[in-house]
Amino acid sequence: MESGQIIGVYGEVGGLPTPVSAHVSEEQLPEVRIYTVTAEWIQSELVRGSRLRYSQQWTLIADSNNHKNIRTALPSGPCAPMSGELLSGFSPIKGLRAVVRETGSHQLLEIWDCHGLRKCLNLTALNMHGRVYDDAQFGCLSWSECENKLLYVAERSRNSSAETQDRESALRKDRSVYCEDWGEALTNRSVPAICVVDLHSGAVRVLQGVPLDVSPGQALWAPGSQSLFFVGWYHEPFRLGLKFCSNRRSALFKLDLNGHCECLSGDNLSVSCPRLSPDGSTLIYLQGKVFGPHNQCLSLQQLDLKSRKTSTLLDVVNRPQTGEFAGVYEALPPCCWSADAQRVVFSSACRNWKNLFMVDRRSKKVTSLSDNLSGPDRVFGSWKLLTVQRDLMVVCCSSPNAPPTLRVGFLPSGGEPVTWQTLQQPATTFDFYWKILDVTPPPEEDNKQYAGLDFGAVLVKPSQHLCGSRIPLVVFIHGGPHSQFPAEWNCTTAGLVKLGFAVLMVNYRGSTGFGQDSILSLIGHIGSQDVKDVQRAVLTALQTDTTLDPKRLAVIGGSHGGFLSCHLLGQYPDFYKACAARNPVINAATLLGTSDIVDWRYSSAGFQFSYDNIPTAETLAAMLQKSPIAHAAQIKAPVLLMLGGRDRRVSPHQGLELYRVLKSRGSPVRLLWFPEDDHSLSRVDTQADCFHNTVLWLQQHL
Repeated sequence: MESGQIIGVYGEVGGLPTPVSAHVSEEQLPEVRIYTVTAEWIQSELVRGSRLRYSQQWTLIADSNNHKNIRTALPSGPCAPMSGELLSGFSPIKGLRAVVRETGSHQLLEIWDCHGLRKCLNLTALNMHGRVYDDAQFGCLSWSECENKLLYVAERSRNSSAETQDRESALRKDRSVYCEDWGEALTNRSVPAICVVDLHSGAVRVLQGVPLDVSPGQALWAPGSQSLFFVGWYHEPFRLGLKFCSNRRSALFKLDLNGHCECLSGDNLSVSCPRLSPDGSTLIYLQGKVFGPHNQCLSLQQLDLKSRKTSTLLDVVNRPQTGEFAGVYEALPPCCWSADAQRVVFSSACRNWKNLFMVDRRSKKVTSLSDNLSGPDRVFGSWKLLTVQRDLMVVCCSSPNAPPTLRVGFLPSGGEPVTWQTLQQPATTFDFYWKILDVTPPPEEDNKQYAGLDFGAVLVKPSQHLCGSRIPLVVFIHGGPHSQFPAEWNCTTAGLVKLGFAVLMVNYRGSTGFGQDSILSLIGHIGSQDVKDVQRAVLTALQTDTTLDPKRLAVIGGSHGGFLSCHLLGQYPDFYKACAARNPVINAATLLGTSDIVDWRYSSAGFQFSYDNIPTAETLAAMLQKSPIAHAAQIKAPVLLMLGGRDRRVSPHQGLELYRVLKSRGSPVRLLWFPEDDHSLSRVDTQADCFHNTVLWLQQHL
């Protein structure tokens, strides 16, 4: 297996595009109804080491009387690059397109119509605020009903109201003062402000009235466009990391343009994703608990804007029944309402799948809109909703052997199944075999407090292999720990399988999609329950599939997946022959003072978190005992470590700690250091480098 072959395979699987958002517009003609679907895609490009964004458009022709009957879908036009676009949004009536674009050191706000560029404002030159936020946590770009105003979130300028001389003096005095931010991947986000642009005058206002202990984001106009809704995250006494954390204390607020602000949700809760119904009567949002698991099963709340009463539309699912809806675990798409404002559509983890669901507000009944096939008859293991507008859903579907596919279908009016139509097939599919494994822990590994829980895994392997030979197995463990490996396209898995490995992606107890009880069962049991679950899944795979080679086993994973990988090497030292770990947690005790989510470090070990916690000997001893470093002396397998120098979630000194232990004992270890990368190691050239080195490491030691 040569380096050129490995790089070529990664270029093939890693360079396939993925749709990330979509928009639907509609035009009524005398005899037909025209739908225009615009999708935005992301594609990794290895030559430049960058991610390209481009848009693509389809025209659907439907019957005038029966708009759900699509006569034909015209072929898409050419792909249009979206260079420098940070945010974009279509106006509700005229279909104007607003774009926040970065060019050099400047951020521009552009308004486009059918005749070209209509207006352009240099937001940087106006100097009313700092950089515009384009992240998923705070970022937004919302049109007013009259289409004369836009709102967005940007970094608040410091000392912006002071006189120039006083401001310069203050800047000199304060230039070394520490400024908190919102942690991993949000390093430059500190004090967000809600900004409104008047498109007639070109004036930009930074709205006043947001409570001083709150950081606003996810803003949208209220009906009438004289006020707005936003989510506010409380940042006192200090900020905690937000990314991958749905347990941060926050609230839903309403702010009018005169600066009057009121809180609309309860106290000591976590809220996110406010979405206004098409008729302007109801606001839905996700709600969860504060602290505890960093990610959790959420409830879906609905606020009647007339009566100001809030009710629960979907509650937390503690323990789902087999084949039933398992709860809400991820963000709502920007458009998720039916046209009649009576149904809400969303995607969510469901055991080892990602499914598409619809909830009816009248009956509160949840219906699956994915193909209800199971086993080998199910083509797609993952259904992700990009948008639903005018009752036309646009979804991204994939499976371990099928790269992302763009599909459309109309919401059912009754109980009939959705008629799905594919707009864009992937450029290629792969001849892989995959199946779902359901795993039940034996009695001695059951959790006494949360008894009877099971978990699962996804096994992917080459469809063809040499007769009489067995396939080496790579155990792939997700991070979090409260996340999921759905049966979807994963370029790391696909690349490994194409190079001849089998891959087992494990969803141990504590993964999302199995109910809140499963998530809570892991609290206080990291380093034991999750380790045993992964080992049990591997044994199950080996027992049920005789093509797998039990003598050639490797384990890979990042973050908590790296934590488990290193645990497995120490707890089962003769079982695994190689390991590749990305930014792993090695010593939870030494991580306590360096992570941006210190609360999770306490919670995961079974301790209550409070902002004024001071570590005790008991706490540090328990954290050390639950860490891979406690078993490091037993590690025999060669270890490849890949660390990001700018990781705020898991300090790179965690990996260095294990590196030094293994080096001192003469154990085979190699360390790759990426000085410009953070926790995700997501730069295009870094991902390619990690894959290349991981495969070479596995090849050498298996």
